[in-house]
Amino acid sequence: MALPDDFLPDDDIPAVLRPALGKAWQRLRDSLAQADNVAEMTEQERPSESWEALAEQRRRQLARVLAVSDFVVDTLVRYPEWLLHLDASGELEQAPHKEELISALGERLDAADDEAAMHAAIRRFRRARMLGIVWRDLTRPSGVDMWHTSAAVSHLAEVCLDGALGWLETYLEPRWGRPAARGDGSEQRLVVLGMGKLGAGELNLSSDIDLIFAYAETGETQGGRKSLEHQEYFTKLGQRLITALDAVTADGFAFRVDMRLRPLGDGGPLVGNFASLAAYYQDQGREWERYALLKARPVAGDQEAGGELLANLRPFVYRRYLDFGAIESLREMKGLINREVKRRGMQANIKLGPGGIREVEFVVQAFQLIRGGRDTELQVTSLKTALERLPDLGLLPPEVVEELLPDYVFLRDLEHALQALEDRQTQSLPVDDQDRERVTLALDMADWPAVIARLDEVRERVRQHFDAVIADPEADAGESDDTDDESATLLEAWRSLWQGEFNQEECLKLLSQADFSEPETALRRIGSLRDSRQVQAMQRIGYQRLDALMPMLLNAVAESENPDTALERVLPLIESVLRRTAYLALLRENPEALSHLMRLCGDSPWIAEQLARLPLLLDELLTPETLYTPADKARLADELRQAMGRIPEDDDEAQLEALRVFKHAHVLRVAASDIAGTRHLMKVSDYLTYIAEVLLEAVLSMAWRHLVRKHGYPVHRDGSRADAEPEFLIIGYGKLGGIELGYGSDLDLVFVHDADSSGSTDGARPVDTPVFFTRLGQRIIHLLTAVTPAGTLYEVDMRLRPSGNSGLLVTSLAAFADYQRSQAWTWEHQALVRARVVAGNPRLAEGFYAVRQEILGRPRDLEALRQEVVAMRHKMRDHLGSKAGSSDFDLKQDAGGMIDIEFICQFAVLSMGSDTPELLAYSDNMRILETLEATGRLPEDDCRRLREAYLAYRSAVHRASLTGESARGHGEAFEAHRQAVMDAWQRLLEPSR
Repeated sequence: MALPDDFLPDDDIPAVLRPALGKAWQRLRDSLAQADNVAEMTEQERPSESWEALAEQRRRQLARVLAVSDFVVDTLVRYPEWLLHLDASGELEQAPHKEELISALGERLDAADDEAAMHAAIRRFRRARMLGIVWRDLTRPSGVDMWHTSAAVSHLAEVCLDGALGWLETYLEPRWGRPAARGDGSEQRLVVLGMGKLGAGELNLSSDIDLIFAYAETGETQGGRKSLEHQEYFTKLGQRLITALDAVTADGFAFRVDMRLRPLGDGGPLVGNFASLAAYYQDQGREWERYALLKARPVAGDQEAGGELLANLRPFVYRRYLDFGAIESLREMKGLINREVKRRGMQANIKLGPGGIREVEFVVQAFQLIRGGRDTELQVTSLKTALERLPDLGLLPPEVVEELLPDYVFLRDLEHALQALEDRQTQSLPVDDQDRERVTLALDMADWPAVIARLDEVRERVRQHFDAVIADPEADAGESDDTDDESATLLEAWRSLWQGEFNQEECLKLLSQADFSEPETALRRIGSLRDSRQVQAMQRIGYQRLDALMPMLLNAVAESENPDTALERVLPLIESVLRRTAYLALLRENPEALSHLMRLCGDSPWIAEQLARLPLLLDELLTPETLYTPADKARLADELRQAMGRIPEDDDEAQLEALRVFKHAHVLRVAASDIAGTRHLMKVSDYLTYIAEVLLEAVLSMAWRHLVRKHGYPVHRDGSRADAEPEFLIIGYGKLGGIELGYGSDLDLVFVHDADSSGSTDGARPVDTPVFFTRLGQRIIHLLTAVTPAGTLYEVDMRLRPSGNSGLLVTSLAAFADYQRSQAWTWEHQALVRARVVAGNPRLAEGFYAVRQEILGRPRDLEALRQEVVAMRHKMRDHLGSKAGSSDFDLKQDAGGMIDIEFICQFAVLSMGSDTPELLAYSDNMRILETLEATGRLPEDDCRRLREAYLAYRSAVHRASLTGESARGHGEAFEAHRQAVMDAWQRLLEPSR
């Protein structure tokens, strides 16, 4: 029985495609008639009757798919019953789960007696699944899109790879046995890494699969008739695996296999052990291999060992610093592609041509290579996932991603439409009118001109975004107007000076014209760098980066307010990064960052020294919106949480380094905003204090986790386990307590706990509670002061704890209170004025503040208090103040300076706190002075003048830190402020003088 001619509705099919559809349908009718005869002989239901029972919607889908895809036509002609099976199983609507694929292929492979049968089983399985994939891609049932299609093809490839590999291992075992177990006793199998789109899980309809084979350890196979070295065994196994998928048989092929991404390509061994691969990438790995490994993922064989291998290779792929050198490599790769495209006339190729698929991939992978070592969220193989994460990391505006994602999907949909025609790997647009109509139908577009118009629009947008990320900053200089031409000419002059092409007279003339006041000195400095042993010993790529940067850097120096100073301060930074040339690339690739560098170094030798000592801070120059806008405390805490969340909890070294980098980066932001004048002095100190507070909270948490892992948890006084939050406080004194930290301030700390001092911890190695908290305090100090490549966090001073250096490192709250009540000196109560909780348990903090209020609010003998405070202040002046006859004024220690104002505030709190409790609320001098004014305890004019003097002094001290000067001023500049402080001091503290 044959199906009727009008079985397929054709009203949805363009007229130009109906003849081809008719021919395809005739082939299917003939095939079904043949199948009917077979069915009659075997007394089974005739296939044509089941075809006649297809629903109307399925018939319309069939017409659409047959009109577009010769692959589907050829498949159904050979296997007409497959359509019925796929329809019945639901595979025409959604892809089977991976587990279902594994089970289905496993059944077929179990029935294969030899490699030929295995090859046939895999090819037919792949063809049947591809029939379903192409059908769904062309009919788009609910939930199916390009990503669904790509994932389905990727899962199919992985299942075929792993199924073939498992079958071969079993089949070859009697002959060669199995590899010897690893040193840890675990089984050893071939590791198959999927690269490219397979690794990303984003294969196209007719894609090659790029693979790398590896194995863990050397040895010999065991249990077979013949023993082989692992290298030989895995090589033979790998060759057979490639043949199992790639060889063309009567059933076609399964997947084309490309092994050229392995070390040394076609000239290297097919398989490498982990040690040899690690050595290769460390010693010989090239930039394009980093690019290739971005998408590497274990897809078959020993996937756990594959994950171990990739973890070991991760430092090669993802650099810990921002690696702008990767852009140069991508630029070179794109240049090679462009030349090949031009040579072969492939400009219309939607993958390799301008604005094509590869350019979207380059944009995303540029950020992964540059930022992935720091922003570990980008260490993913999926392009879609990485692209969607870029806005949250501030690397691409959301609107750019909102354009790139749908544009990429359109390009991939078009690619799939092209490949669905014949199951052939192609990205070239068809020239045949009928094929163009078929692609138009596959894309559900009006006509071919509409397809081309959309494609042109997409490619133009992609090219713009690609250029914005990948374009050479120098290549864009001087393209259009006279100003650009002049800039390019000037850059060329600086290049000639740097490379020694100018004679001395020409060099000095150029430097003089650039407003260098000492051109001879500047020329000597530049020459010393160029001729230094460090520069002469640089590798080729590093020297090329330096050579490309220096003209831009010298031009930026010349444009700064003081070129001599800028050059003197920036050259040490360049010297410090000569062996880490990615930073040279960073500055070259980001002219705006270079401009910020000049400004900051020109204004502050402290910043220049910080950058030279810790070049990774150069990363901060890339985002001016954060560089000049320090984060508030909530955002700081969130940023630190995210940074620490990327690091394993047990990696103490990496966590310590991350804390230090975080601190230095955010202090740089504060300094930058300070120099730019975008932040009031009080805000500068606030931000510096916030940084310390969030770091102390993190350090307390780290130290707590470390101690409880070793010793278990201490217990509360009520006997309950203290596992929710440590019964522990870090109390800040001095500038930290007073919210007045400066750039180089150390931290005055006191530690207090409130657990059961008679108890012990509940871990495998229990210790007494006091010992536990002492070790907790020691651990905190260690974390704060330990030296890493990024320096230390803070210097710590613990001398303000009860009994000073002779006292316990950590005391209970009760012991602290008892000491303050009965043993503390007046100067210790003065210090308590500036004390506040900066990290720790909120409930315990309430107890501390109750003790503080009690002690500071006690009635005191006014005259005795005055004498003790004055005596202490005079003692400090004698030791720390200026010597007699000095014309300068020590802003902190001399009479009328900052310390006098602090002592006035402390005396006021201690003498007036008992009847003016409002004074006990604050630990910072400015709000204490405001409270003295608001409560009428000091004259309004005195309080105003003291505040003005204090702000002026602190501003000068901050500026001195940034400029590298001492905190001193000429007397006349601060005379009015100094006199106001001395007058207030005399009226309040030495009225009889």
